[in-house]
Amino acid sequence: MAKEFKARRKGTKVTTGEVRLSYAHLLEPKAIEDGQTPKYSVSIIIPKDDKETLRAIKEAIEEAKEAGKGKLGGKIPANLKTPVRDGDEDRPDDEAYANSYFINANSTQKPRVLEFIKFTTDGKVKADPIDSTDDVYSGMYGCVSLNFYAYNTSGNKGIAAGLGNVLKTQDGDRLGGGSSVEDDFDLAEDDGDFEF
Repeated sequence: MAKEFKARRKGTKVTTGEVRLSYAHLLEPKAIEDGQTPKYSVSIIIPKDDKETLRAIKEAIEEAKEAGKGKLGGKIPANLKTPVRDGDEDRPDDEAYANSYFINANSTQKPRVLEFIKFTTDGKVKADPIDSTDDVYSGMYGCVSLNFYAYNTSGNKGIAAGLGNVLKTQDGDRLGGGSSVEDDFDLAEDDGDFEF
C-alpha cells in the first residue's frame, strides 16, 4: 500500500494533508503595507474533497473558540470570523482556487521548510531543509502545520491561523506567472567538465 500524507490534529494544532501553496513568503518575511511588521506567510489551498484535512481544521477551530472565550468577551459570538474561506466564492476568477477552500496563515517566526525525500519503512518522513527560492515558490505542493487561536483586536473578533512548519511534497506549476530558469532554458545537469 502506498504511503500518503494524512492530516493530523492535536488540540488547536493541525498538520494538513497535501495542499497547494500560494502567495508563499516562507524564506523571507514580507510586510503587507509600509510600516507593518514583516511576516512569513502563505495561502494554503485545500481541495474540497480532502475531508480529513477539513475535518481536522474544523475541530481545531472549535477548540480554539473554546480556549479563546476569555479573549472573545466570555462567550463565542454567533458570527465569529474564521480563517477558512471558499475559493469558489472569494476568488471566482482564480483557477488555482477552484473547488477548494483556502486559509491565509502567517507568523513573525521563520518556519522550517523541508523537502520530502521518502517514507521510511516505519512510515516516518525523511526530509532535507530547503533554503532556495528556486525550490520554495507559489504553486508547489506540501503539508503545513497550523495553530488556530482566538483574537480580539480593535473590536474585530475571530479565529486566526498561525503558520508553523512546511514540508514540500512535490513541485507544481508556478502561480503568478513566474517560471523556473530550468524551464526557460532547458538546462542540462552540470557534470563538472569544462571544455573549449
